[in-house]
Amino acid sequence: MKKLALLATALAMISSSAMAADMAVKAVKAPPPAPFDPWDVAFGAGIMSDYIFRGITQSNHNPSVTAYFEPRYNVNKDLQLYIGTAAASISFPNRAAAEVDIYGGIRPTFGMFAFDFGVWGYLYPGGSCYYGGGAVADFAGNPLSPDCQANTLTNLNVMKKDVSFFEVYGKVTYTVNDNWAFTLNEYYSPNFLNLGAWGNYASVTAKWTAPSTTFGASGVGMYVSGEFGRQWLGTSDSFYGVPAFPGGIKYADYNTWNVGVGFTYKVLTLDLRYYDTDLSKGDCNAFTSDFTAGGTANVTPINPSGLGSNWCGAAGIAKLSVDLTAMSNLK
Repeated sequence: MKKLALLATALAMISSSAMAADMAVKAVKAPPPAPFDPWDVAFGAGIMSDYIFRGITQSNHNPSVTAYFEPRYNVNKDLQLYIGTAAASISFPNRAAAEVDIYGGIRPTFGMFAFDFGVWGYLYPGGSCYYGGGAVADFAGNPLSPDCQANTLTNLNVMKKDVSFFEVYGKVTYTVNDNWAFTLNEYYSPNFLNLGAWGNYASVTAKWTAPSTTFGASGVGMYVSGEFGRQWLGTSDSFYGVPAFPGGIKYADYNTWNVGVGFTYKVLTLDLRYYDTDLSKGDCNAFTSDFTAGGTANVTPINPSGLGSNWCGAAGIAKLSVDLTAMSNLK
């Protein structure tokens, strides 16, 4: 009887285990997807051995620091609105304190094409007018302010107190694949650098990004990029006139190009780049009012003094920058 009781107990346990195995397991409910947050902020800073803008130094070939802050609103994954501000240290003939930029625009994306349209304002606070040399009026007979009369650059170049201006721009980037991307850029200003002359800049850029495995598991990335652009310029107002053109000078249009290689690691980028233009030293001086320009051999129709500037020549630049976004780096 004891054996029969033990056998019955064992059979009951086996039967209960089998029934438990056949019972449906209640599924665990997946957590709801995170709500879409349309807001983001990009910001960063950098230090560079020279600040080059369209082939021309803005820092007298000296080091410059820069920083930016850009709030963004993503309407959806293919449409972004943004505003931003940026600042950089400069060395201008009028002794402006810094360059302060304010900009904003819209970035729509259609498949492999990413567009960017906006307005960019370049502000140069803290400057003083330099004309001097005993002049009380420009070559067209327009009187100079006391500030302009009082200040004289050593080489007698001239520059307005305020050279702030704005541009409207449009860009389109065609991303071929993970490695190749090409961009067309167009910028227009009705009064470039407050010269009284309109300015139009167009360029094409190409960028090759190395495969992520190029440096193994180190996390280091690499790219090679280049740009070729042309700057067209109109005629200045009388402030920058010369005896042959008292009402203003027609600035020389010029080509500019750059090519470089960059290395990335997390939020850091080291960019090594070569810049150049085809502007002559004389026409460069007429355009920039370079306070370091010298000599008498660089005479052109718009540069009768013969001063020559090296602000538009070949330059090699190293830049180290850090770039972050709140959604990607601060979560």
